[in-house]
Amino acid sequence: MKHLNSILAAALFLFTVGVANAQDQNNPWAIEVGVNAVDFYPVGPAADGRGYHGIPTSELSQGSLFDEYFNQNDHWNILASASKVSVARYIGDGFTFGAVGTINKIKTFGDVPVDDLIYYGADGEIRYSLRDLINGPGGWFDPSIGVGGGYTWIDDIGFGTANALASVRFWVTESLALNFQSTYKHAFEDEYGVKHFQHSVGVAFKFGGKDTDGDGIYDNEDECPETPGLPEFNGCPDTDGDGIEDRNDACPDVPGLAEFNGCPDTDGDGIPDPQDACPTVPGLASMNGCPDADGDGITDAEDECPNEAGPKANNGCPYQDRDGDGVLDKDDQCPDVPGTVANRGCPEVTIEIINQLNEYSKTILFDTGKSTIRKESYAVLQSIVDIMKEYPTTSFVIEGHTDSVGSDKSNQTLSDNRAASVREYLTTIGMDGSRLSSIGYGESRPIATNNTKAGRQQNRRVEISLKN
Repeated sequence: MKHLNSILAAALFLFTVGVANAQDQNNPWAIEVGVNAVDFYPVGPAADGRGYHGIPTSELSQGSLFDEYFNQNDHWNILASASKVSVARYIGDGFTFGAVGTINKIKTFGDVPVDDLIYYGADGEIRYSLRDLINGPGGWFDPSIGVGGGYTWIDDIGFGTANALASVRFWVTESLALNFQSTYKHAFEDEYGVKHFQHSVGVAFKFGGKDTDGDGIYDNEDECPETPGLPEFNGCPDTDGDGIEDRNDACPDVPGLAEFNGCPDTDGDGIPDPQDACPTVPGLASMNGCPDADGDGITDAEDECPNEAGPKANNGCPYQDRDGDGVLDKDDQCPDVPGTVANRGCPEVTIEIINQLNEYSKTILFDTGKSTIRKESYAVLQSIVDIMKEYPTTSFVIEGHTDSVGSDKSNQTLSDNRAASVREYLTTIGMDGSRLSSIGYGESRPIATNNTKAGRQQNRRVEISLKN
């Protein structure tokens, strides 16, 4: 029993060390517990003069290699209890390394009965699985071949062996299998080594895989080991469920289309929402996904006339010329009054208009020697304002003149006051004061002789001129 204890202790040590170094592998470890049978018969006759444990060669009955290979009734030594323990680790590319400990009780050498002899075996083995070659990855039928070596004790006599093995595992679940194995052990010691077959059947359980994110996919096969994912994406997630894994999804939280790297196209205009300035309204690529109903190159949202083509300078509306003067409204300072191009769409004051204004202004009456306008002149002044309003961009000068009666100083003051009085009154009846100015010239600009009454009356006047 001391040998069995040593074997089990060694196996436990290998298992403990191996688990500590195998945390990132996909179930690399397997433990098997089963029963074994030892058969000395189908191994070929012993060498001349060679005996086994005091049994002369002449007394041994052995067949040729593999003779009566399955004669378990006459030749197999079986201990009716768990008699095999193995620990194995997958090392890659179909290869597995294992440590095996066995115990048995020998009652027969071939056909020769013997007293119960205790059998211990401690073996190492390297096996190669043919499962992937036969079934493809993950198949339930798992045949293997292998080689190994070890040390065997029969009672207190030990000898080294070179081993060849074949086995078949039937995987009942992903991690649980039934294993059938046959191992040929060739002894090296000529005098006391015993070559033999050792058969076994056991239940194997593999373990050691790590699934950090708990998605059922081992880290060894999980391309996103820290994020729960799906098998079809090798353990990576598809948060929005659009069939495009998050790593390749430009919009991982919103279901989308593969052609847009997982982003949606809500309005179906062929422009994905992240690049679409109008994601809910079908539009044009040239307009960043926004519509342009009139095709004028201005999006409908910015177009004041979305159904009529017009330039951007006019906010998408077509240019108009309401007054028909040949100056577009956008450039026409008087869009409702016909004018001239030279005067930016506003009418120009002609000599005839100035003459008409002055015909009115000559009839303006003042109180004698004062700047107070007499009431009978109010109608004339209204007519003057009406004419001026027809020329909204024109500014006018109200000029005051006197005859030569009196001093120059008094005449200058009187002309200033009368011109200012007219300007002030015009503003009270609707004229824009910014378009009017006034000036007095006194007696300096007579239009007739001051030597006659009629001449002096002509010189006492108000005139209107254009402001330069």
